[in-house]
Amino acid sequence: MAFFDLPLDQLETYRPERGEPADFDAFWQATLDEARQHPLNARFVPVDFGLRTLEVYDVTYAGFGGQDIKGWLLLPRGQSGTLPCVVEYIGYGGGRASPYNWLAWPAAGFATLVMDTRGQGSSWSHGDTPDPEPADSNPHHPGFMTRGILNPKAYYYRRVFTDAVRAVEAAQSHPAVDASRIAVTGGSQGGGITLAAAGLCPDVKVAMPDVPFLCHFRRAMSISDSYPYHEIVNYLKVHRDQIEPAFKTLAYFDGMNFAARAKAQSLFSVGLMDDICPPSTVYAAYNHYAGPKQIKIYEFNQHEGGGIFQAEAKVNFLQSIWN
Repeated sequence: MAFFDLPLDQLETYRPERGEPADFDAFWQATLDEARQHPLNARFVPVDFGLRTLEVYDVTYAGFGGQDIKGWLLLPRGQSGTLPCVVEYIGYGGGRASPYNWLAWPAAGFATLVMDTRGQGSSWSHGDTPDPEPADSNPHHPGFMTRGILNPKAYYYRRVFTDAVRAVEAAQSHPAVDASRIAVTGGSQGGGITLAAAGLCPDVKVAMPDVPFLCHFRRAMSISDSYPYHEIVNYLKVHRDQIEPAFKTLAYFDGMNFAARAKAQSLFSVGLMDDICPPSTVYAAYNHYAGPKQIKIYEFNQHEGGGIFQAEAKVNFLQSIWN
């Protein structure tokens, strides 16, 4: 993949209009209020995976609609006092898999809670959380991007983003976690969820979205043929009369709009050859981000972004804040 998007000097100033719905804040406040009517009921069941330096817990808590969401909590064994916690969100199609997938943060001295993504976890890593689809959801293209796309209240990511906020609350509820030191992170879809959690949850103090998905939908769909954005393109090829209703819904879930509300200290990353989450869509969110921000640029990388280099950068970034 060659360079196909704007040159870097234009990316650094690319700040498109957000097209934010007038009731954006009211919509999300009502959504979270509704979710919080259900007790969080976070359960942490110790499990033995043979990891002698870590404590591992099978997590279940009440997400959107009071529905059970699974996760893992990993803690350095024998810690004294409470720990900062990193809440991790997963890329598109993946699930919580095994605790062996999530060793870096506890190895660096942090607690980590990994949120399973409802309905996913059958593409490249397994998951354990179903997604009961609402009765008013529209027919959709295979995948998750068009589930409920004609109705913001039925859209799939309303449920996922609510689960993400409740994951922060579940982490805060554990006695080993310092509730005042919460970071959120994830790559691709996980990066988009990170932006939503940072924008919706003031308790989030650090946000680290890598090559974030779910940002600046219309531009992503117009300059790249890659999936998952192309799921929406294929849907609208068939439902030619539903273009504006679909984009009206997507505006409630655009990472740019969450970024404009996020105050957490942040570290972004971008791959300048990324055809899945094009650089201009990442910069659209980054340039609207309201809090302190930095971005790591990987000039010759695609959607893998910084890979292990970015993992090390994030550990160093968080340790510089919370030694």
